[in-house]
Amino acid sequence: MKAVRISPDETVPALGQGTWNMGDEAKKRKDEIASIRRGIELGLTVIDTAEMYGSGRSESLVGEAINGLRDEVFLVTKVLPYNASHKGTIAACEMSLKRLGTDRLDLFLLHWPGSYPLEETVSAFEELQRAGKIRYWGVSNFDPMEMAALSSVKGGDKVAANQVLYNLTRRGIEWDLLPSAEKHGLPTMAYSSIEQARLLADTELQELAADLGLTASQLALAWVLRRKQLIAIPKASKVAHLEENAKAAEIELSAETLQTLDALFRRRRVRLDLKSSDSARGGQSFLSQPPRAVCCQ
Repeated sequence: MKAVRISPDETVPALGQGTWNMGDEAKKRKDEIASIRRGIELGLTVIDTAEMYGSGRSESLVGEAINGLRDEVFLVTKVLPYNASHKGTIAACEMSLKRLGTDRLDLFLLHWPGSYPLEETVSAFEELQRAGKIRYWGVSNFDPMEMAALSSVKGGDKVAANQVLYNLTRRGIEWDLLPSAEKHGLPTMAYSSIEQARLLADTELQELAADLGLTASQLALAWVLRRKQLIAIPKASKVAHLEENAKAAEIELSAETLQTLDALFRRRRVRLDLKSSDSARGGQSFLSQPPRAVCCQ
């Protein structure tokens, strides 16, 4: 499987697992846990969650799923911006660790920019690193101006990843955010790789995938994974869906197929404003209020 360098000394698989909306329904819990565990078996060891997802229910589900497998997993979770003061970030980390049933996080992200100064949050991240509670830290839903602001903060250059919206119909980061990240070797984590399943209804994508002997989901994921330093984290609530996704990691798309996809989806290519994107930040200001939906897989 393609790997992405998260630090000079470590790589992670380019295809991982997202957990948005997982853990919310008791009747689905068995299937969701089985899917996560099967993904780990297949090498999809980057597991992404957040304290916001189900108000901690997703983290609790992940904790149960990775029980006995912790050392095989690259575990990612996020702190909400209205918890991201120095003290609040540390407290949020402790609560996430408790729900996840572990003593450490591999990557701790600021879920989106908020009202607390970045200096406070970064300082808390550094304190958590010194204490061995987190290994790396990063951000999510940061646009180019916000990444520039982060780089001006003391210690801001140690950011390990930026997690953002990216798929065939949401290509705005290709204008500046993604090229800049690739230039500096900064990993990008892509959520909503299949547009919360809406892409799967696209008849043109279905037809092209069928011609290639693929499913629409596999084709959409393979397209995302073509980029350097990019980690995709699609959600799969059932083992069959997980296994379908996993095959995308081995697909190499031809130049002709990439040109066809570019032509099919070029009409939807717009400059993405992460502040106003409904999928990215719930279509509202997030300086202090929680979103209706954010970071969906």
